[in-house]
Amino acid sequence: MRYGYFDDSNREYVITRPDTPLPWINYLGVDSYCGLMSNTAGGYSFYKDAAHNRLLRYRYNNVPSDRPGRYIYMRDNKTKDYWSATWQPTNKDLKKYKYECRHGLSYTKISSEYAGIKSETTYFVPVGEANEIWRIKVKNNTNKARSISLFTYVEFCLWDALNDMTDYQYNLNIGKTEFKNNCMYHLTLYNMHKHNFAYFWSNTKVASFDGVRQNFVGPYRGEANPIAVENGKCSGSLAVGWAPFGGLNVNLTLKAKEEKEVVFVLGYGEGLGAEKKAMTKYKNPKNVDKALAELKSHWDENLAKYTAETPDPAVNSMVNIWNQYQCKTTFDWSRYISFYENGEGRGMGTRDSCQDTLAINSQMPERARQRIFRIISTCQFETGDTYHQFFPAGGKGDLKGFSDDHLWLIQMVHAYISETGDMDVLKEECGYADSVKKAPIYQHLVDAVNYTERMKGAHGLPLILTADWNDTLHLWMEAEKPESVVTAGLYVYALRLLSQLSKKMSKPADEKLFNERADKMTSVINDKCWDGYWYVRGFGSEVIGTQKSEKAKIFLNSQVWSVISGAAPYERSLMSMNSVREHLASPEGVKKLWPSFDKYDQTYGLISRYNTGRKENGIFAHANAWAIVAECVMNRPDIAFEYYKNILPLKGNDSAEILKTEPYVFCQAIVSNEGLNVGEGANSWLTGTASWMYVAATQYILGIKPTLDGLSIMPRVPSAWTDFTVKRTYRGCEYEIRVKRGVKGIEVDGKPIIGTVVPVSTQKTCLVEVNI
Repeated sequence: MRYGYFDDSNREYVITRPDTPLPWINYLGVDSYCGLMSNTAGGYSFYKDAAHNRLLRYRYNNVPSDRPGRYIYMRDNKTKDYWSATWQPTNKDLKKYKYECRHGLSYTKISSEYAGIKSETTYFVPVGEANEIWRIKVKNNTNKARSISLFTYVEFCLWDALNDMTDYQYNLNIGKTEFKNNCMYHLTLYNMHKHNFAYFWSNTKVASFDGVRQNFVGPYRGEANPIAVENGKCSGSLAVGWAPFGGLNVNLTLKAKEEKEVVFVLGYGEGLGAEKKAMTKYKNPKNVDKALAELKSHWDENLAKYTAETPDPAVNSMVNIWNQYQCKTTFDWSRYISFYENGEGRGMGTRDSCQDTLAINSQMPERARQRIFRIISTCQFETGDTYHQFFPAGGKGDLKGFSDDHLWLIQMVHAYISETGDMDVLKEECGYADSVKKAPIYQHLVDAVNYTERMKGAHGLPLILTADWNDTLHLWMEAEKPESVVTAGLYVYALRLLSQLSKKMSKPADEKLFNERADKMTSVINDKCWDGYWYVRGFGSEVIGTQKSEKAKIFLNSQVWSVISGAAPYERSLMSMNSVREHLASPEGVKKLWPSFDKYDQTYGLISRYNTGRKENGIFAHANAWAIVAECVMNRPDIAFEYYKNILPLKGNDSAEILKTEPYVFCQAIVSNEGLNVGEGANSWLTGTASWMYVAATQYILGIKPTLDGLSIMPRVPSAWTDFTVKRTYRGCEYEIRVKRGVKGIEVDGKPIIGTVVPVSTQKTCLVEVNI
């Protein structure tokens, strides 16, 4: 069943019916202010930190689902019938209610028509501002005058999201709202330890208002049937406790065929008076159009830095629009805040955030550079290891003891330098999380690999500690010093990258040392971890991921990282990836392990607690990108592309009732063919799948990869393709790269080069013609 379609000319996904299998969401905002927005206006907003600066409430795991949100009710004052401009929460009969939602890049537009009244509501956050715009256009499509009242639903959160949900006896006494300047102010805790406040304002005269939720909704009612809307008037309540609320009533008289528009602004401020600028600006609706145009220009500029034209429309749509958009959103918020992570207990992952930089270097290298210093100074200890996560507000880290987190620092920095050529970043000093000491970024990277070098087990492999990349593989529950083959592969890869940086910095002793360590670990992987047809996963109380195992005989990640790191010789690479294809590959994606667990096994820990075929016990989409990369490394492009197409969310557009999650962004997990509800997605939007699938598509399938010395061009496209073109900005030059079948060779501005690395150009534009 289809619920929508792609409108790539406008960079929008168009949802044609509101009752999607799950809420299909969008993210509003490109700076510090963020709003999560569903296709029926559910969701919430926050400023910088979703845990401590949350503006709007949202009730996770609620019935009805996806409540509350940014609602505008519409009431016919003659018939007293009322409905919502966004279908929810009144849920009118879809035979009488017309609906369309357009999720664009950082904005959402929802159109509806009911009882002869058409509305178009646009929600977005202007670039550089700490507020969001709700602009509603209301048109009378009938031949008679109509009296229509608008009512808003804004349920303020008491800032601290966790406390807001749990400390009811306290919170019901501190809520405070005031109405002035045609605006409802949320002043709870203002003049305490902070001077932050929220406000909700209209550019049209407010006829009545409610500052208390229960007065607007009424006793024993909900969002679907609020008493204020039913009565056609708010009560004028103000909060001195209870639930602070922004209920504004605006009345419209519409002649036949007449259209009017109303602007509402929800904002955050620090110090009363900060809101006046937005009020003055958006009093004039033309400034709403201008701000929306600026937002679209922002995305035009970012997306223009990498575009591809290939024979496959799905690849074009994902690479040029949706995957880049998801990568930027994931970079902003890591795994911190979505409809699956509520932002209260989990911070931004260290490993996650390092990986997220890999995909946005070309789009916004300055942000990637800032992230390098943010992560290292907040998370890395003098010992070289790191916190597992950190929080945006306050710069504090949390959790530790993961065997791979610190190794991702090297990938992050190497990728940034490969994109920008900014070797100076390695010389700049940065602090540690646990001391006042500072050291150059290069030394921080050395500290990271030195930590792994010290932390080895009986087989010479890195200790898995709490866990490795697979957070749920808890071998420590039954083993004293378990070891990880995946971390070993990541270690080899990190050492090779660091040796390249050492060479660029003219540190031959370091270069030699890191390559020797990589060679030694490569030998350990091949001497101790080969199981005949694939690499084992690790060593705990027993060997993990071996043909002798009852469950989880083969794991995906130990195969792909043995290949990607270069640790696996070609014959073993071939055997292990053929084993992946035989045991793990499926039409829904490549499974993480096989056979899936069907009962808890303490030898493995949490991973075996998941239901059969689900999440880490099924298809973990993130790791599929590594299977694609590994197949490209082995020069098996048709297999790589098959895996890529199998995991694309667009694949689920015509069977959305199966996938359930959004067909325009990657999800984290898909139910495998060993579980129930095969093909069902979960945990969409904020996932490492986004960044690594972008890397897999652009740097390995299309094969245009930044290196320290220039652009490496080694396409691994399907055999059916005859040609494709990529335009991408690289170190100040706009490269047009035309690839076609022919006698192998590369020409740069008409001149042939030796090898596959296009040197850095000093020109503003550069034409690269590639025959494969």
